[in-house]
Amino acid sequence: MAKSDVPNPIASNLPRTPVRKITRPLVRFLEIESAGGIVLIICTLIALVLANSTFAEAYHKFWHAPFFLQIGNFTLGGEIGHFLVNDVLMTIFFFVVGLEIKRELVSGELREWQKASLPVFAALGGMVVPAGIYMALRTGHPDFRGWGVPMATDIAFVVGVMALLGKRIPFGLKIMLLSLAIADDIGAVVVIAVFYTADLNMTMLGLAGLGLLTTYGLNRLGVRTVPVYIALGTGIWLACYHSGIHPTVAGVILGLLTPASAFVGDATLIEVLQATINRAPGEGPERFEALRTAEFTTREGISPLERLENSLHPWVSFIIMPVFALANAGVHIESRLLLEPVAIAVALGLFLGKPIGVVIFSWLAVKTRIAQLPSGVSWGMLAGGGCLAGIGFTMSLFVAQLAFNSEEYLTASKVGILAGSICSAVLGAAILIAIGGKKRDS
Repeated sequence: MAKSDVPNPIASNLPRTPVRKITRPLVRFLEIESAGGIVLIICTLIALVLANSTFAEAYHKFWHAPFFLQIGNFTLGGEIGHFLVNDVLMTIFFFVVGLEIKRELVSGELREWQKASLPVFAALGGMVVPAGIYMALRTGHPDFRGWGVPMATDIAFVVGVMALLGKRIPFGLKIMLLSLAIADDIGAVVVIAVFYTADLNMTMLGLAGLGLLTTYGLNRLGVRTVPVYIALGTGIWLACYHSGIHPTVAGVILGLLTPASAFVGDATLIEVLQATINRAPGEGPERFEALRTAEFTTREGISPLERLENSLHPWVSFIIMPVFALANAGVHIESRLLLEPVAIAVALGLFLGKPIGVVIFSWLAVKTRIAQLPSGVSWGMLAGGGCLAGIGFTMSLFVAQLAFNSEEYLTASKVGILAGSICSAVLGAAILIAIGGKKRDS
């Protein structure tokens, strides 16, 4: 073993600095998202190939197959694709979204208004302008309800493209786009909760609210028993499911309620571990008690938010989102669908609306001195980043499922999402590559 490979026992025992505590989750998040984005692209291609092959009938039949859970007289379920994937698995996805939003609000770029103002304004423009384009094109038509489809940004795809571009994208732009996507997620959740909600069952809504208040109360009391929260979360999900509000909203709120601070501080952690080292070599009840105390202390030395995000994020990136893509991205592509009004409105909303909205609202924020461009980021780079924000995919597909009951409109919107996202990715990458090349030549 080389000298450089030998771990430094002194450095390894030092507490993490505040800067490292903030940056380490961010770096890990970007690494998982970039790899997850590649897996997502592969699964999207697989779904498209299957839907346009001789296996198309079997592909669609599988996702439309019934899936039911029955306990006594209680029955819950539906189709595999709609219920199991879009209602159940996507609730976990939105729970992690809630955790990411909470992290950004507590310790990330959205913590301080001075840093958050630019991505928030950019995200607002990236939602308002695409929705406005769709509305302008489809006002008075039955498919007007799909105005929310082109508002979303797919964080995994965006991070995946940024990873492929490497050093051509300055770190400041990466952070801004990541914060923009998080702010965009907040907007998407609000839109889903307010505008894509069926008739409300107030009794069930009240039960869901009572469950959320109970969760908050238990958090404040310091209850850390995981099965209790799993049972509560399941009950809240069921109440939301029957209330008319999409159950994924419950996932976001539960994520936001997750405590972001550790129950045990670093000083106590070091003290307990040192005491354990002194007592553990013994035998009998004393050794057992020392190790059990150390187990509790090390577990609670990490905040529930960080522990859950680190545990669930790989599952969401490498399992849930790819499965969602396999279930929802498989659309039979016909040239006529590209000319469908819904497809055109969605594609233009993503391809034109996103960069226009991001740049104009960012320019207004900078001109009014509410915000300033990140270091090393030019307006051209921001325009390229705005194009990348037009990669809607996961969230856009999800909103489309809620917006359209008609299979015709849903299929056309999926084609528009794919077309708009692909064009946005290509144009955004081309702009950033061109600007990166000019910077190296100068």
